[in-house]
Amino acid sequence: MSSYVDFSGRPFHFIGIGGIGMSALAYILAKRDLPIYGSDLQTSHITQRLQALGAHIFWGQDASNFEVFQKPANLPTSQSAALETSLEKTTTQASLLQVSPTQSKAQSNRQIPLTLELPQVICSTAIHPDNSEYQAAVALGCPIFHRSDLLAALVQDYYGIAVAGTHGKTTTSSLAAFMLLQGGLDPTVVVGGEVSAWEGNARMGYSPYLVVEADESDGSLVKLAARVGIVTNIELDHPDHYTSLAQVVSTFQEFAQNCQTLIGCIDCITVREQLNPDITYSLNPELNADYTVDLVNYHAGGTTARVWERGQVLGQLSLKLLGQHNLQNSLAAVAIGRLLGLDFSGIAEAIAQFEGARRRFEPRGHHQNILFVDDYAHHPSEIQVTIAAANLKKQQLLNSDQPAFNRVVAIFQPHRYSRTQIFLEEFAQSFDQADLVIVTDIYSAGEPDTGLVSGQNLADSIALRGQAQIFMSDRWNLLKSDSLKFSNLETWRYFGAGNLNKIIPEVMAVYQT
Repeated sequence: MSSYVDFSGRPFHFIGIGGIGMSALAYILAKRDLPIYGSDLQTSHITQRLQALGAHIFWGQDASNFEVFQKPANLPTSQSAALETSLEKTTTQASLLQVSPTQSKAQSNRQIPLTLELPQVICSTAIHPDNSEYQAAVALGCPIFHRSDLLAALVQDYYGIAVAGTHGKTTTSSLAAFMLLQGGLDPTVVVGGEVSAWEGNARMGYSPYLVVEADESDGSLVKLAARVGIVTNIELDHPDHYTSLAQVVSTFQEFAQNCQTLIGCIDCITVREQLNPDITYSLNPELNADYTVDLVNYHAGGTTARVWERGQVLGQLSLKLLGQHNLQNSLAAVAIGRLLGLDFSGIAEAIAQFEGARRRFEPRGHHQNILFVDDYAHHPSEIQVTIAAANLKKQQLLNSDQPAFNRVVAIFQPHRYSRTQIFLEEFAQSFDQADLVIVTDIYSAGEPDTGLVSGQNLADSIALRGQAQIFMSDRWNLLKSDSLKFSNLETWRYFGAGNLNKIIPEVMAVYQT
């Protein structure tokens, strides 16, 4: 891996450019008018957005993708100069190309323009060393960076605000960025979810401020040296990388040391005891945090609370997001805003308007008395708080004159064999407050099947706790099962970080007929 990222004009090539984290970085670089290349296995609205900015995307991860970066052998100097001159024209034309229904991927790839400079290659932990495209980059001598190296370089290039934590990173970073945007600070944004306010997972601003979501999953969090760091909470969530909570804590401690100012949620005992935040926030006034709340009211339409800053009342906070975890996330945003000098009235107005990020308690449709909701929750703690919020809304609607649902149906695709095995009993317990749990088989996320755990094992553990459950080995069986055609008023909540949510439109279509 190289150590210096060049933002002066050298091309970038992303292996797996359509991923949620990779595409956000590619978007920012494209908006900075840098030459962007990349590869992915299929087109999507994310890759189309990048292409509209001029990114050149190969369809498929193959060594041949690097042929456009090789200077033709024995090319006379005059022809080389002519080719160099013509690159701008072909680049402009090719930037508009997309794969049409009648155009093969190979044809599309051949139309990507040549360049006479080897690119800086960006890859994520998901790219294995035996990947042929990666091997070609190594053989050519391309500078190769992990995704986190590029993010760290961007954080250094701006007034970096990095939001870290096991849970709540996407919501907190998106909310903080929205608050800065509404407050006139025009931030650049790189987050792990799509936000309607900027129609994607990234936004290019023209101020010094950069808000990023900082991922701890592979330990690369320690590379970030932000002006402001936020830690929402700390738990063991990635047993494929960490063997103990102590290792996770060590990673967060190094991140904290690298930040000039650290903001931490001391409702989390691990943050409270293992980190030393410069600025603290908490929902519990007895902890004497810098930012806290009282007069809290959780209701079906969101949450209201009175906010205190170091013993002084700031004012009333109202948010559309449900649950105490989202009130915590909002307090983090308050702390960031106040640190940057924003008036509380403006902060409160922005928080009241924020709709949330996609796949975070996201309503997808309402058909035949069923409300379909998509949620990224894939850890027991996340599932538990999301179901609690759903039940809160259910109960308050039942006690009102508004149309209400009377059952919460949790449809869960476990994510990774390692996580499911380590947290099997915790997962089973996290569904205690659901009325029915439907479990599919495990989404591997590239992990090998060890044969030690399966979706059926989780369904059995849920049943042992007395919960109604159904196991479906294939998520597509949701389309075929007559047992799921309920007549009750209910909400179906799809949980998981895999591909379960892709079935939601098809399932809704069944209930529309």
